[in-house]
Amino acid sequence: MKILTHSGSFHQDELFAVATLQLLFGEGEIIRTRDPKEFAAADFVVDVGSVYDPDKKRFDHHQQGGAGVRQNGIPYASFGLVWKRYGAEACAGDPQVADVVDKKMVQPIDAADTGVPLYDVKIRGVSPYLFDNVLNALTPSRPEDGSVDEAFRNLLPFARHILQKEIDKARQFFEDIDVVKRVYHDTADKRIIVFDRPYAWRSVLARKKEPVYVIFPGTASGKPDEWIISCVPIQPQDKRLRKKFPDRWGGLSGEALERATGIKGAEFVHSNRFVAKANSREAAEAMAKAAL
Repeated sequence: MKILTHSGSFHQDELFAVATLQLLFGEGEIIRTRDPKEFAAADFVVDVGSVYDPDKKRFDHHQQGGAGVRQNGIPYASFGLVWKRYGAEACAGDPQVADVVDKKMVQPIDAADTGVPLYDVKIRGVSPYLFDNVLNALTPSRPEDGSVDEAFRNLLPFARHILQKEIDKARQFFEDIDVVKRVYHDTADKRIIVFDRPYAWRSVLARKKEPVYVIFPGTASGKPDEWIISCVPIQPQDKRLRKKFPDRWGGLSGEALERATGIKGAEFVHSNRFVAKANSREAAEAMAKAAL
């Protein structure tokens, strides 16, 4: 299989478009050229050629008039065009999973490539550090730094890994929803919800009126005796919280926090009071009840 994309500098949209095709059809041969004479020999032509025709496996959006605009106003770039055709297949035939990946990853990347701003810069001279910035940092800017073609090929396994992980997490999201709903239903005091492991709980619990704190085992440190207490936002995508931890707990840890809370095993409360840690489930539940 041959996947052809343009030579020269590259962006994240064609990188992930090619990564999508590789997940489905194997790594194949990557051809980077702008020579139209070579297009016919390729199985897929991505982000070059000024043709969008999924039946002919041509996925470019640079032609006059582009290659279509979504209802929300975000035009299609090459990643979106490939995902529109093959996204569900890349997600084992599950359109729900493909839709989650589309909203979380594909559309923002298409927006970046087509000049649609998704954020407001609040601090003059400072912007978010995006994946495009990562690509720029890893792409040679001088001949002595190496080949741009080589950088593109070296980054493809990384892009495939990211895409596969996003697909896996989207699939896990739907699996988690059923567990979260069941635990919520079975919990007597629904202000405090306790899980046996981390789940994607925000989309469910932030839509319920009762939950204030969520407790689950911590996994980042690998410590079996670490439990997280997280504040529930007022809505799934909202940064405002229903109830922060008490002001006097903010920024404390260890013995100082144990003295302030009166709870043995209280370990840490973030200075912004949106998350806390304890060294046992019992201590975590006691902190949540005290915070209420």
